Amino acid sequence: MKRFFLTAVLGIVVAVGLAISRAPVDAHHASAPFYDDTKEVEAVGTVERFVFRNPHSFLFINAENDAGEVIEWEVEMGAAVSMRRSGWTPETIRAGDPIRAVGNPSRAEGTFGICCASLTRPDGSPIRP
Repeated sequence: MKRFFLTAVLGIVVAVGLAISRAPVDAHHASAPFYDDTKEVEAVGTVERFVFRNPHSFLFINAENDAGEVIEWEVEMGAAVSMRRSGWTPETIRAGDPIRAVGNPSRAEGTFGICCASLTRPDGSPIRP
């Protein structure tokens, strides 16, 4: 009986500990406060630079808007450590590469940010590590 009680208490402590320790991770990775997941935008242009780092990598794309002005889009990506596990390197995407990014737009007025993007070449062929 004593062993059952100790096992039950230990199980509860472990479950609560996991739930508490998981909350900050989930909160950090929520993109909804910053990006509108009900909308989608597209940036087709040329890679300006690819910043492969932690905690988030960024891809900067120069693309023309409807008025013919060049806009720099900032595409927020995953952490370099996670991307590297999937085969990505700092050389996967290079400055000057033609690219198409489709994802959720930034909620900040007047900015050109994209999150959760699908990256392809302008012809639709995939970009793979």
